[in-house]
Amino acid sequence: MLREVLYAKIHRATVTHCNPDYMGSITIDPDLLDATGLRINEKVLVADVDNANRFETYIFKGERGTGVVGVNGAAAKLCGIGHVVLIMSFALMTDEEMRTHRPKVVLCTPDNRIAQRIEYDPE
Repeated sequence: MLREVLYAKIHRATVTHCNPDYMGSITIDPDLLDATGLRINEKVLVADVDNANRFETYIFKGERGTGVVGVNGAAAKLCGIGHVVLIMSFALMTDEEMRTHRPKVVLCTPDNRIAQRIEYDPE
């Protein structure tokens, strides 16, 4: 049996721009992607802390070192500039894989720099 479990998370990132006219996706600074193991085109769940909206989208690479976290396409209407978001990726794993998997989590500063790196314990 496979279970869907947290793979990685960017915690409390601040939305830097919203562009509803863009084709879609969430633009993220590669520094945050590298720290969590998230990849371009990967599906993510985004939760807006300010208004409780949740939406799924995929990752688009932003400019490195800029702290960009931009919500694009229709999802831009569910969010706002300055809103705090959680960006989560999930993976299908067996019980055996879950025993050793340690999700990588990055806690962000208000300007989307890495404040802290955490790996959740598997049990």
